[in-house]
Amino acid sequence: MTETATHKADLEPSKVSHRTYATRRRITRVDAALMLAVLLIAIDLVPFNMILPGMTDLGRPGLVLGFFLFCWWILARFAPHLSMTGPQPMRWAVVVFLGAALLSYAAGFMRGLTTMEANGADRKMLLFGVLAGAVLTAADGVPNWLRLRTIVNVMVWCGAIVGFIGIVQYMTGFDITDYLVIPGLQAKGFVPGFMMRGASYRVASTTAHYIELSAVLALCLPFAIHLARFSRARWGRWGAVVCAAILAAGIGTTVSRTGIVAMALMIAVLFPVWGWRMRYNIGVMTFGFLAAMAVLSPSLMRTLFGLFDDTSHNSSINARTEDYPVVFGYVSQTPWLGRGTGTWIPPQYRILDNQWLVTLLDGGILGVVAMAGLHITGIVLAYKALRRSTTEEDKHLCAALISTQVIAIAVAATFDSLSFTTYATIMALTLGMCGTVWRLTHPARQIRTSGIRWFLGDPAAQR
Repeated sequence: MTETATHKADLEPSKVSHRTYATRRRITRVDAALMLAVLLIAIDLVPFNMILPGMTDLGRPGLVLGFFLFCWWILARFAPHLSMTGPQPMRWAVVVFLGAALLSYAAGFMRGLTTMEANGADRKMLLFGVLAGAVLTAADGVPNWLRLRTIVNVMVWCGAIVGFIGIVQYMTGFDITDYLVIPGLQAKGFVPGFMMRGASYRVASTTAHYIELSAVLALCLPFAIHLARFSRARWGRWGAVVCAAILAAGIGTTVSRTGIVAMALMIAVLFPVWGWRMRYNIGVMTFGFLAAMAVLSPSLMRTLFGLFDDTSHNSSINARTEDYPVVFGYVSQTPWLGRGTGTWIPPQYRILDNQWLVTLLDGGILGVVAMAGLHITGIVLAYKALRRSTTEEDKHLCAALISTQVIAIAVAATFDSLSFTTYATIMALTLGMCGTVWRLTHPARQIRTSGIRWFLGDPAAQR
């Protein structure tokens, strides 16, 4: 048993409750960590276009499970004997975000919506419920560091499998996802296939777009580095190193600026918590990785470096900046609540590769503030947990979580991130994990263990 697994007071039976020999380290057959691990497997490994029969794109198994978690959390709040004790700032950030979305949703219907816009508004609110389920279940439900490590492990290995599929697609030109058919599900919608950028293919693996794949792998990469440093078993550390290499290579196969920018931000955030030996090792491995890529796929390296050589004449960047006058023309009409949650729908309106602009149009200034508040809350909570942590391992995990939210803020400016459900769900889970580490490092045992009232022997709840 390690010091990071739990606090000593949490294992002292006399300090837990009147039920002397019960401890918060008891792992039940089905708990929040297990459900979140299943959510990761379903959202990562099941291709995005495989849905439950008769449903829309929100019928993906992972999304259905996420909405179930949202309902589970709400029902627990209505049951006094199940409700979690102690404060959780992430709850309030989610409430503000959902409240802003509901206000904009109502304002849209008051304005009058087309059938397509009304369907888009309903779809977006359901998706927000899925994301809230992932955030709140992680923030309130993960009982201890051991179960949190389980989620981190599942996230890294699932991300590595997704990245490996992308690498196979890039190297062979063969779309293996055509054969990932899940019994009971049906394929619906388009498949991105392969796209040429420069002299290289772009691949999407099990996700809906090349940029989405790069963003998903970038969210997993800091946790792979974390496991490479702190896994208990030697095979676990070497396995994590392999996963990190696959994730980095997978980002390269997307030929996307988003992934490269995300990796740079990750290094910038983690650099202060690394020792000089770790910085040296990362530098050597990065140089060796780039050299190997240059030998194995020179065309890919030329294309990747070409993405940043002349940004002033880059058609992709110019297309994004040309959207600004159109966007602010619409925003001036309804600045505070926007046109209505989920009502900016291509092809009825032009495609905007910028989630901040989409949120400004849909939810107005209030929506942008609420969305920024979510990420800032995650960063602040993870930073507080980092300051409270007493071990290098816990500090590094908190820094990795901070990097995910910095990445999320940045990549939202490069594509409409909340329209891509694989990325959005994993981002929401990392946001909830920021609340988890805040709770697990809190000095008050009642908040740290997040005990339910029947467990803590609350007389009011037992009447």
